[in-house]
Amino acid sequence: MEQYNQFEIILKPYNVDLVSGVLWELEISGITENEDKNSIMVYSKLNSNVNSYSVKTLLDSMRVQNLIESFEIIETSIENKNWNEEWEKKFSPVRIGKNFIVKPSFKDYQSTSDDIVITIDPKMSFGTGEHETTQLILEAIEKINFKGFRVLDVGTGTAILAIAAAKLGASSVTGIDNDEWCKLNGEENVELNGVKSIVEIKLCELHQLDNSQFDIILANINKHILIEISDLIFSRLKKPGILILSGLLISDQEGILKHYEAYSLNKIDILQKNEWIAMVLSQ
Repeated sequence: MEQYNQFEIILKPYNVDLVSGVLWELEISGITENEDKNSIMVYSKLNSNVNSYSVKTLLDSMRVQNLIESFEIIETSIENKNWNEEWEKKFSPVRIGKNFIVKPSFKDYQSTSDDIVITIDPKMSFGTGEHETTQLILEAIEKINFKGFRVLDVGTGTAILAIAAAKLGASSVTGIDNDEWCKLNGEENVELNGVKSIVEIKLCELHQLDNSQFDIILANINKHILIEISDLIFSRLKKPGILILSGLLISDQEGILKHYEAYSLNKIDILQKNEWIAMVLSQ
């Protein structure tokens, strides 16, 4: 059975959403919470580039920015299992924005005619609607006309944003991720939501995608990756087109905005929730 690294991170203060969101910058496979110990459990494959040093480096950066006061890391090795199983049992329907309802398949929800229900079984992928960055993008896209447009979702995870775009009327949606687990989970969720004819999930990185262009691009990743792949994103964006970015802290806003304005992209909207922001840009 495949072996995994387990990193127990004891935090002060216990700001799970903030720290978890930043840790997804690393090549991790899952995160669970342990409120009794004020800790989170982070899992990565043994052959990944994640180790105590890389985790410590990221957390030290957060400490320098006064985002956390202190932390302790305890590393062990374990066999593969579904670490999110207990968390999944607690996953309940959540309303996001005016009309989006995100729910697991195992929970009932009585929807109204205006509700846009997205069914997500997250397995090991990031993107259940509970994190601020996912909520911010859903709130942003609710204001945009998707009808007939081609959409690209970069770092699709559970495919929640790709599914939302399809339900808003996109003619086609491509979700890409470099994690095989995300591809499998994304395809399961696409099937659950009845949008298989619209949404395609691909196991690849942006540079491996064909030269197709898209009317709207969604990217909920992190500042460093968004800067690294900005040329590729811009080359895939139709003119005129809309780009929605998140995975960003408030402190990232000035740097990201300046970087993308160099591509003649203009700020349309900035949405904020706690320490996180989403940015809507257009040509």
